[in-house]
Amino acid sequence: MNILVIGSGGREHAICLKLLQSSKVKKLYCVPGNAGIAEIAETADIAVMDFEKLIKFAKKKEIDLTVVGMDDPLCAGIVDEFEKEGLRIFGPRKEAARLEGSKAYAKELMKKYNIPTAEYEIFNDAAKAKEYIKAAKYPLVVKADGLALGKGVIICSSYGEAYEAIEKIMLAKEFGKSGDTIVIEEFITGREVSVLSFCDGKTVSPMSSSQDHKRAKDNDEGLNTGGMGAFSPSPFYTEEIEEYCVENIYKRTVEALNREAVEFKGIIFFGLMLTEEGPKVLEYNVRFGDPETQAVLLRLKNDLVEVFEACIEGKLNKIKLEFEANAAVCVILASEGYPQKYEKGMVIKGLDKFNSADNEFYCFHAGTKKAGAEIVTNGGRVLGITAKGADLKEAVKKAYEACEWVDFKGKYKRSDIGKSALEARGR
Repeated sequence: MNILVIGSGGREHAICLKLLQSSKVKKLYCVPGNAGIAEIAETADIAVMDFEKLIKFAKKKEIDLTVVGMDDPLCAGIVDEFEKEGLRIFGPRKEAARLEGSKAYAKELMKKYNIPTAEYEIFNDAAKAKEYIKAAKYPLVVKADGLALGKGVIICSSYGEAYEAIEKIMLAKEFGKSGDTIVIEEFITGREVSVLSFCDGKTVSPMSSSQDHKRAKDNDEGLNTGGMGAFSPSPFYTEEIEEYCVENIYKRTVEALNREAVEFKGIIFFGLMLTEEGPKVLEYNVRFGDPETQAVLLRLKNDLVEVFEACIEGKLNKIKLEFEANAAVCVILASEGYPQKYEKGMVIKGLDKFNSADNEFYCFHAGTKKAGAEIVTNGGRVLGITAKGADLKEAVKKAYEACEWVDFKGKYKRSDIGKSALEARGR
């Protein structure tokens, strides 16, 4: 099969690497890709939102299956457009992608079908939102309704902070039209867990659990980012919790969509908070998470092409997902200043060390590009240094050791990915 992956981050690099393990893959393409992906797949410089050019490319290269890694094209209807042209593609259609594209839609769906989540109110008028926060209980959370690169969620500990968040999102339009509507939500506490799940419209099959680290700095301080690291599995996601989530969240979500006449085929990412009252949904995403994918897919034993095809054909119930009995940790190496201003074009050294390393060390490229004979930085999140270990403690140790193999000017990382989980478990 000729397979096309759409995207340019570490998530897409991980997907490409996993796809290449399948005997079904004859030729792999990735658009637009990055410097690391270009070493294992043929890339082309086409914008992910230029559906017309992507369709032409897919036809020209006789693509048998397209896999969409990113949220923007999914929410804009890339699956609908490919299907109109008779092209096979993995991911939810535009209507189903609203589950991520509109937080207000997702919250209303959860409320209607009794899916556990935080209490909330929805506003499309800034003045009414400001009036509401006067008598609100703090802390609270203000969320832009639409897509915001994982940065449209602001935790507010006071009226002043909430007022400023409303101004930034709704009036200053920091996230564009995504902030036309906001969700103001109660602040809930507990351990966060990410569960990526395959779905074929009827069956939902959860993958091994993981945990992302969103904040830019250690101890979950600093600004929200697209993710500074992840580990899998989560030691807090017990069998008992999983059983509860399967019945009360995962299956109920797919049933809710079906009752709304929405067929969901693709990835449903369940962002969970394990509260004292039980697991609650923080958010849904409709694609693989980044950087969770870099840790989770490394541990998947199944042929990824077969799973994708089962989702498209409605045969997911015939596949049993299997994961290695180990752990994986991904540490993001970012450009200094991220998620705000940062420099690009810094030469990256030491990447060749991963070519000679054993299959427990991986370097997933994100913000990189080729510049002559060199590979240079080209984004905020540059690399995802990932390692497998017998357990979380060993995986953390290996991942941080491997972080020292590479260097570039302004290299920045959190030093505590996975470590708080180890401390909480007394390991």
